[in-house]
Order: sequence, then structure tokens, then C-alpha cells
Amino acid sequence: MFTLTMWVMLQTVSDHTPKYQDRLTTPGLMIRPKTENLDVIVNVSDTESWDQHVQKLNKFLEPYNDSIQAQKNDVCRPGRYYEQPDNGVLNYPKRACQFNRTQLGDCSGIGDPTHYGYSTGQPCVFIKMNRVINFYAGANQSMNVTCVGKRDEDAENLGHFVMFPANGSIDLMYFPYYGKKFHVNYTQPLVAVKFLNVTPNVEVNVECRINAANIATDDERDKFAGRVAFKLRINKT
Repeated sequence: MFTLTMWVMLQTVSDHTPKYQDRLTTPGLMIRPKTENLDVIVNVSDTESWDQHVQKLNKFLEPYNDSIQAQKNDVCRPGRYYEQPDNGVLNYPKRACQFNRTQLGDCSGIGDPTHYGYSTGQPCVFIKMNRVINFYAGANQSMNVTCVGKRDEDAENLGHFVMFPANGSIDLMYFPYYGKKFHVNYTQPLVAVKFLNVTPNVEVNVECRINAANIATDDERDKFAGRVAFKLRINKT
């Protein structure tokens, strides 16, 4: 009887969609390069201090190379969700929309002698939104990422920065995400922030948020809900 019960139960389990899963009500944000304490420290004159960040970014961005995206993913229509329903028949694998590395502009690292700006004290930090299965980010409205200094002194020391894509925009076409097994070539959209003139030798607290109709960013119980805070320090001698 036990064997029969197990057999029946296994027939209801999909290889591609978890029967039970912990669903996030709000996707979090994270930064790259990935650091242990969410701090990006750059000693401009010490190559070793920032080369580790550069190597991490090279590896992280490799799947976004235009040639790889053209080979594996689709050119999609912006401003609308890329829905791929099963309609009673298993639609697998799901196609993914192209997010090309060249969309990251001065933070793409392509032919860049400044190594994402780390060798000149103008580093790029990449913002990514955690994946949530079947989540329609933005509720059919435009969305973008914004960044600020957390306190008045941070805002003053942060200086100017530019974002790629422009205005920190995240397009609807990268949603919904159908899960790792279904969306085998999915590369989530990124926003790159290039800090141009951070006050040197000062720790600056930065917070970036996603502005979207259906993503709350003010839950004090979850510091990563729709936002991420990190420390930025550019040391110069």
C-alpha cells in the first residue's frame, strides 16, 4: 500500500514546476560585484583591491554577451509581458528575451581600458532583481531603479552618477519568469550605475530601489524587499 501511495503521489509532481514553493511576496534587489558585506571598496592605486571585482563582473556578464544572446534568446517587443502559456500542452522550454551586454553602455566592460571604471575611481555597480516565478513585475506599468545617498551627508558625498539602461529602466518583456527548468536560457534584466565623482576616502551609504506599481519598498521587516543598501568607498592617495 505504501508503494502504491508513493507512486500515485509522484505522478502529480512536475519536473518543471515545484508543487510547493516558498513564494516571495516582494522580490529583493542585490548588487554585483557580489561582496560579503555589501560593500564596494576600491583603492584606485592598488590594482589587487579592485581586480577581484573586475574578474567577478567579467564572469557575471559573460552570458549577456550579444553573440550568446542572439544565439539563445529572442528579440522581443518592448513594453509588454512575454507570456508563454501551456494551453493544455506542455510548452517547454520557454523562450527568453534578449538582454544584450551592450545595453549597459559605459558599464558593459566591452573594450573598456578602465575596467568598469574601477581603475579610475568611477566604478560601475550592477543592480539585479531576484527571480520570482510567475510574477508580473510592474503590474503592466513602466518601472525603473533609482539610487540615493541614505543620509544627507551620503547624498552630498555620492556625487553624480549615470544609469544604464537610461533612467534605470526595466522592461516588462523580461517577465514573467517561469522557473529554472522551464526558462533554461533566462538572463534577468540588469541596471548598471556608474558613479562619476564620489568623494574620495569617505564611506558612502547608498540605497537603490525598484519603482514598480506592485513592489513595496517600505517594509522595515525586510531590508531587501524591493531595495538594496550598500557601502561605497573610493580610496585615493
